[in-house]
Amino acid sequence: MVAKFLSLACMRRSESSRGGGDLSPRPHYPSMPKYPKGALSSEEEKNMEGSESTALFSVVGMTCSACAGSVEMAVKRLPGIKEAVVDVLKKRAHVMFYPSFVSTETIQETIEDVGFQATLVEDETNEKSTYVCRIQIKGMTCTTCSTTVESALQAVPGVQKALVALATEEAEILYDPKVVSCNQLIEAVEDSGFEAILISTGEDTSKIQLKIEGKWTSNSMSMIESSLQALAGVQEVDIDPALYKFSISYKPDLIGPRDLIKVIESTESGRFKAMFFPEGGGRESHRKEKIKQYYRSFLWSTVFTIPVFLTSMVFVYIPGLKQAMDTKVVNMLTVGELIRWTLATPVQFVIGRRFYVGSYNALRHGSATMDVLITLGTNAAYFYSVYNVSRAATSPYFKSTDFFETSSMLISFILLGKYLEVLAKGKMSEAIAKLMELSPEAAILLTLDKEGNVIGEEEIDIRLIQKNDVIKIIPGAKVASDGYVIWGQSHVNESMITGEGRPVAKWKGDTVIGGTVNENGVLHIKATRVGSESALSQIVRLVESAQMAKAPVQKFADRISKFFVPLVIILSFSTWLAWFLAGKFHGYPKYWIPSSMDSFELALQFGISVMVIACPCALVLATPTAVMVGTGVGASQGVLIKGGQALESAHKVNCIVFDKTGTLTTGKPVVVNTRLIKTMVLREFYELVAAAEVNSEHPLAKAVVEYAKKFREDEENPAWPEAQDFKSITGHGVKAIVMNKELIVGNKSLMLKENIVIPVQAEEMLAETEGLAQTGVLVAVDRDLVGVLAISDPLKPSAGEVISILKSMKVRSIMVTGDNWGTANSIAKEVGIDTVIAEAKPEHKAEKVKELQAAGYVVAMVGDGINDSPALVAADVGMAIGAGADIAIEAADIVLMKSYLEDVITAIDLSRKTFSRIRLNYVWALGYNLIGIPIAAGVLFPSTRFRLPPWIAGAAMAASSVSVVCCSLLLKNYRRPKILDNLEIRGIVVEL
Repeated sequence: MVAKFLSLACMRRSESSRGGGDLSPRPHYPSMPKYPKGALSSEEEKNMEGSESTALFSVVGMTCSACAGSVEMAVKRLPGIKEAVVDVLKKRAHVMFYPSFVSTETIQETIEDVGFQATLVEDETNEKSTYVCRIQIKGMTCTTCSTTVESALQAVPGVQKALVALATEEAEILYDPKVVSCNQLIEAVEDSGFEAILISTGEDTSKIQLKIEGKWTSNSMSMIESSLQALAGVQEVDIDPALYKFSISYKPDLIGPRDLIKVIESTESGRFKAMFFPEGGGRESHRKEKIKQYYRSFLWSTVFTIPVFLTSMVFVYIPGLKQAMDTKVVNMLTVGELIRWTLATPVQFVIGRRFYVGSYNALRHGSATMDVLITLGTNAAYFYSVYNVSRAATSPYFKSTDFFETSSMLISFILLGKYLEVLAKGKMSEAIAKLMELSPEAAILLTLDKEGNVIGEEEIDIRLIQKNDVIKIIPGAKVASDGYVIWGQSHVNESMITGEGRPVAKWKGDTVIGGTVNENGVLHIKATRVGSESALSQIVRLVESAQMAKAPVQKFADRISKFFVPLVIILSFSTWLAWFLAGKFHGYPKYWIPSSMDSFELALQFGISVMVIACPCALVLATPTAVMVGTGVGASQGVLIKGGQALESAHKVNCIVFDKTGTLTTGKPVVVNTRLIKTMVLREFYELVAAAEVNSEHPLAKAVVEYAKKFREDEENPAWPEAQDFKSITGHGVKAIVMNKELIVGNKSLMLKENIVIPVQAEEMLAETEGLAQTGVLVAVDRDLVGVLAISDPLKPSAGEVISILKSMKVRSIMVTGDNWGTANSIAKEVGIDTVIAEAKPEHKAEKVKELQAAGYVVAMVGDGINDSPALVAADVGMAIGAGADIAIEAADIVLMKSYLEDVITAIDLSRKTFSRIRLNYVWALGYNLIGIPIAAGVLFPSTRFRLPPWIAGAAMAASSVSVVCCSLLLKNYRRPKILDNLEIRGIVVEL
């Protein structure tokens, strides 16, 4: 899942307690954590290690996280289970197991014994009907180009959705792999007249490109290919003999790059050496190459254009040089005209070739782009000049006037504008580049013996890390991979990923994120997610997708751009015709015509100026450039915004619905009081309660289990009695049979529903607990109420101030929770929220959101749990707390990575600033065209004699796009409201 990039809950913690890390000089890790040492024979361990398998089950009937937790717990108790992950929203259970000890039938029966219907999914690829393919597209110059490519991709059977972004020059395609392949998508782009390079396919495979050194023969290459294809997990092997390159697609769960390299180098007695093929063709290298191309083109264009400009505009006013330039060569053809013709020709056809190619491709597909306008304008000036000088060369009387400086200067200024635009665009993607730089280049791989002792270490390329590798992280080094600590203790600086400024303590069992920095102490971690599955890769992918996604306001520009170029061509021709006819029929005085022109040439100058000054690019770049910078700035502030749609909706938000637990509160509840109504030993009481609650994933259940461990301090990992017939009642509690006793743990409504009598004493305890903003949990044994637990979940330090600031921003705040009314009202009163909805089930939260939307509010939902995901989806903007559940994060539009409540304000403020910048861009882009085109057409000429030469019009056109991009880049200076910095400092002090 895309959302797994940050959640600490998604990676299962070690069974060990937080404080008991083994700090001996020679760390030891059990190779089979599911079984104690000695429980299995060496042969059994060997069988298990060599025959790992995976299975996907469809699980019907799950309604909440407790359901998923009970399924996961039941499966993990089976012998031979390596890992089990249950997704309640997708109704799937993904199990990694050892077939020697457990079968898929046993796993299926176990899930069904828990109370859910389970079906083995035979072919996981058939279940996944949609992949996301990303393609880099070269050659796009304006919105018509991107629209042409988008239309071509949408027309391919099997394509569900296609987005083409001019700003990033990439396409993102949602497609059905059973209907269409990535190669067909690339062909569709190339058929549209553009070059396409595959970035990613979205398939559940990884791809590695290796350069093979050695003596190549057809027999040896065939042997290597056969050896690779025989490996489990290898899906495809492509060979490029010219480059000595092997491209291998493989399943990362089954095999890794080190295995592939080992097989290649062991073929034919080690005659070959494999290494990573030098990288190239990526986004950054493509951008640098494009900058170089435009720079070279502009440089050469300037070399030829400056002499043309001097002979045309400067030398004619310098005595001596004027006579030299006016010297006749053939008939009336002068030296100056011949020089200008000679120098303007390579600018027009060699340096300006890109515009001809772009125009041909566009017209071939029935569209008109900016290249068409540039080509028409420059050709009109160039070929009219060629006609005049040719006529002068063949006539002893005809004195010609040429416009070679118009065509060459026009191309030079457009190339300068493109060069500056590409430079500016590169700065917009700096957020992604900085994220990618976080990953270290090398890692220290540890080698273990069968007992789990370290017997060696070596430094390897980070790309060679495979799942379940044990990596050593020394002080000051970057964490090489996502994983969990299996030995050592230290503090890790995670600010570059989560935005959390304080180093986080890491012990045995704690999770770590690749790209973060280990500050002190040595850590040994076990890699769990590598390559494209890592948190860093997921964040990069999320930001890339966000920058691809179009904001709804972009549709306005897209609609205009469809008709812009044809309309400009019509206006240009009409301008020329109007001025030509006016001159022909003496519609204006002759003295209006410059001495070096006639009426036709004056009309031609006006027509060309109109054609080249019009610029749809500025209009089209107004939104995506601002969105790119805004999402990049958000990522650097710890606020991940999933595209233009989320940005646009967030700036309109006037009502926010807050979940309570984990959002307004810390989400770390603790048991603060226990009162027994019946005579009972407290240890036995918690033995029963913990046995039932350990099967639940609810935060309150975890708090109870954690508290119960205090009565079993002699055991590091206490084993609780088995709970039979466990059942989770969403929003109420749990039921189970423990030690032949019927146990019911939950709220007051559950007890009433089960017809359990609540004594007056218990009622008073509940009222007192709720009055203190605590949650009361009732415990019944054999249908007799025996005790009341008081659980406190402290408010986040900044909660009250955040609500107050939102009120000043004219944003209404509402709290919705599954907790009881007493506790909910106490919490709401403390933070200053007037409207409260308590005892709400997940569907009730979504219904409340819809009610507010029907009342005219633009609603944001802020939550962190699985039960918040329906409301997150229903809201106009869903904001998920970064440390929350994966499903909540995936359902959200905005992810608050630091889990700070004040980042809700940052998200809204940033979205408002971004959209004010978009409006400013549109005002500039529309104003430029609405004012520039009439001036270029000669509206001011009759009254002021001011006209806009075509080369100046071209410079203005180039400047318009650059100015819009630079205006968007000013967003990089965004700073969140200062009052939030004070809140964060205060929150740190409170926590300390």
